[in-house]
Amino acid sequence: MKLSALAPLLRLASPVALLVAWQLLTNAGVISADIVAPPLQIAASFAEEIANGNLLSNLLVSLGRVAISIMLALIIGTTLAATAGLTKAGEIAIDPLIQILRSLPFLGLIPLFIIWLGIGEPSKICLITFGATFPIYLNLYGGLRGADVKLIEAGRMLGLSTLEIIVRIALPAALPSFLIGLRQAIAIAWLSLVVVEQVNATSGLGYMINDARDFMRTDIILICLAVYGLLGLLSDALIRGAESRLLAWRPKVVR
Repeated sequence: MKLSALAPLLRLASPVALLVAWQLLTNAGVISADIVAPPLQIAASFAEEIANGNLLSNLLVSLGRVAISIMLALIIGTTLAATAGLTKAGEIAIDPLIQILRSLPFLGLIPLFIIWLGIGEPSKICLITFGATFPIYLNLYGGLRGADVKLIEAGRMLGLSTLEIIVRIALPAALPSFLIGLRQAIAIAWLSLVVVEQVNATSGLGYMINDARDFMRTDIILICLAVYGLLGLLSDALIRGAESRLLAWRPKVVR
């Protein structure tokens, strides 16, 4: 069997070795189970949370929050980026404000959003949306501004209207940047979710972490963190898959 065929299995060797060492050190008393739960205990707790439906119900709540926030971020971010990237007046009016807002500390805005919108779902979704909008805006704006001037001039020489130049030249040129921004936005959305779900939440993965902290359940905390990581990995893989299809026309540098 060729080494390349064994590559996926070899990549699992170090994580499996780490888990085995972790369990053995816990059994030997080197690592206290009160400080960090061993792998077997985490696996048992995971099976229990799946069986009683607690993990699934909170997972669905978290997924809903992120899905709504990303949709809002897409609408706001693309609208602002298109306005600023395609018109001089839009750039003057919008870009300075975006640069100021994106520099604000995210955690520092939580009290304001709670005062304005209360402790319910609106404040959580708006906070996640706030963080996820900027990568979409910045990357799409940069992509639109970076469109090849020679292609635009060629389009004008061929008699294309301004709208046709935008649709056929500027937007396709900005698509790679937009997809990068979307990947970054989704990553930020998951990170923001961890924060907002631990502030006056009654459901969601962050709520489970907060509740487990009060009872010193490190196994539940690690399960939720692992789920967060897997969700981020899966969502990024989906965007990468869409990217490979939408950008199939691009030449591949690395084969």
